Amino acid sequence: MPTPTPTMYETGCSNGVAAPAPLSNPGLVSDCVALMEGKDTLRGTATLDWDYGRAIATWEGVTVSGTPQRVTEVHLPSRGLTGTMPSSLGSLSALVSLGLFGNELSGSIPPELGNLSNLEWVNLNVNELSGSIPPELGNLSNLQLLVLDLNELSGSIPSELGNLLNLTALHIQFNELIEGIPPELGSLSNLR
Repeated sequence: MPTPTPTMYETGCSNGVAAPAPLSNPGLVSDCVALMEGKDTLRGTATLDWDYGRAIATWEGVTVSGTPQRVTEVHLPSRGLTGTMPSSLGSLSALVSLGLFGNELSGSIPPELGNLSNLEWVNLNVNELSGSIPPELGNLSNLQLLVLDLNELSGSIPSELGNLLNLTALHIQFNELIEGIPPELGSLSNLR
């Protein structure tokens, strides 16, 4: 079997600058790859200063923390982003907070976000997101805040959201959702 060759993203992220000490912190290299793979998709016609020649901790809207260091927050509110949400965001396994509100993002919410078991806070409101709310978001057992209002989401509210037992706030109004609240949401005793 031939040895796989690294992609340009892996090579750039392993340069020791974007992700310092890449050999001892493969998780941060992986986070760098996920962000760079999705950079152009996310920004659309806007600009993002994410670059292999700068430490990921200095990238616009990116917070790195913990030991070993990982990307724990991506916050790019009202930055004029005109692209779509890249599925590669679902590879940021240490992500705790995702805020992309107040942009012009279109397309669907990637179901891969359901892989982010550490996610506690998601705010995607005031965009142009369409399609249905992915039922995979019901896998986010640590999620406390889910804000999806003021988009163009359609379909029904997934009953899987009833699994979000830590959820304290759910904002889904001002979309094109089919009327009706799944009875499973009645088990969300922490919802305010």
